[in-house]
Amino acid sequence: MRKFRGIADGAHPQPDKTGILLVNLGTPAAPDARSIRRYLAEFLSDPRVIEMPRWLWRLILHGVILRFRPAHIAPAYQSIWTEQGSPLLAISEQQAEKLKARITPHFQHAVEVTLGMRYGRPSIAAALRELQAANVQRLLVLPLYPQYSATTTASTFDALAAELMSWRWIPSLRMLNQYHDHPAYIETLAASVRDFWQTRTQADRLLISFHGLPKRYQLAGDPYFHQCQKTARLLAEKLELNEDQWQISFQSRVGREEWLQPYTDETLKALPGKGIKSVQVICPGFPTDCLETLEEINVQNREWFLQAGGKHFDYIPALNASDTHIEMLGTIVEQQCADWMKIM
Repeated sequence: MRKFRGIADGAHPQPDKTGILLVNLGTPAAPDARSIRRYLAEFLSDPRVIEMPRWLWRLILHGVILRFRPAHIAPAYQSIWTEQGSPLLAISEQQAEKLKARITPHFQHAVEVTLGMRYGRPSIAAALRELQAANVQRLLVLPLYPQYSATTTASTFDALAAELMSWRWIPSLRMLNQYHDHPAYIETLAASVRDFWQTRTQADRLLISFHGLPKRYQLAGDPYFHQCQKTARLLAEKLELNEDQWQISFQSRVGREEWLQPYTDETLKALPGKGIKSVQVICPGFPTDCLETLEEINVQNREWFLQAGGKHFDYIPALNASDTHIEMLGTIVEQQCADWMKIM
């Protein structure tokens, strides 16, 4: 018999609250092959991430990828690790803490903000149980994925459902699917670029790089590609750039099948030959700096651009836990929870 979790009938140990669950992708617990293997096993076992017959993918994953890739990428993780541990986890924790401070004065009752990682720790399930213990009866889930994809946002919903299906008393639930064209998001991105230009000369080209997806996911109906295009276009318009001053690309592809194009690495290798000697790269799909920005973009892709004849390469940091980012997230939370904020 299934055991349902929930507060016993008539037992209300504390006033009910509103909860905000920030969700990010996740990170290995440590920059060693064993921890990376554990993380990749969970991440790459998600059928939302790898759409392939399960029996075939299990053979590839356990027979090849998990045997060799963890040791191969461990040095990359080690190069970005800090005294606080994983940059993604440390910054995400700061985001949650600062967001709570930002929104608490605007609620007429107690509000809780916690962090859950889709893969690794703290898990979404653990975060939900923490909110349950605090008697959260209204829950807003805010995945830190500005552009919707089944591989990220829908996978977050899967993890929520997997935990909540065992609860007897489920809170009122809202989930933000995307905010790729939210005016506050676009303005915050633009402000980060303008601030960067205050310390650096504007480059010949602004490259707006997003994480890639297999093209067949787009052809199957995933809106991610079009939402990335809209984010990039709105950002360029806000910065008043002409078509020769910016372009979009997609990074982090693996395997041999076709992914969303143009590819970031190939684009950067080709730019110097087209007379573009200075470039600045921003990754709007990553609200938190991580391996894909700090190492893949700012190390690997920097080297490829310079080796191809480029002269100046800059990476514009993610929004991270900046005051402007927290203000933007606070605005979104208040819009989503406007009716909840007045509940006494």
